[in-house]
Amino acid sequence: MSATNPKQVARLKRQKRIRRRTQGTTQRPRLCVFRSARHIYAQIIDDSRGQTLASASSMESEVRQRTDFENKVALATHIGNLIGERAQEKGVKQVVFDRNGFLYHGRVKAVSEGARKSGLDF
Repeated sequence: MSATNPKQVARLKRQKRIRRRTQGTTQRPRLCVFRSARHIYAQIIDDSRGQTLASASSMESEVRQRTDFENKVALATHIGNLIGERAQEKGVKQVVFDRNGFLYHGRVKAVSEGARKSGLDF
């Protein structure tokens, strides 16, 4: 995918720079966050095996049926809680946070805070 939007080009450059330093291992997998204009997605990835261990998104039917979120930041906090609970079920306690080129602000920050509240350490 070749981006032409200057904001997207800048994000992809930041993503490459971050990904050079951030690697998920079996002991400490990577918590990767992606946000679009409407939805937010989170995955816990073991890069050494190339495997996704857990995921959560605002596209899931159980999340979409709930209508008690006052804004997208509250929804992102809930997604953070979900990914943290699912990681705990898989035995993951420590992760490396990958903001995927997005600024650590708003919904991306809310996902990380929700994951921390549910017991993930990073």
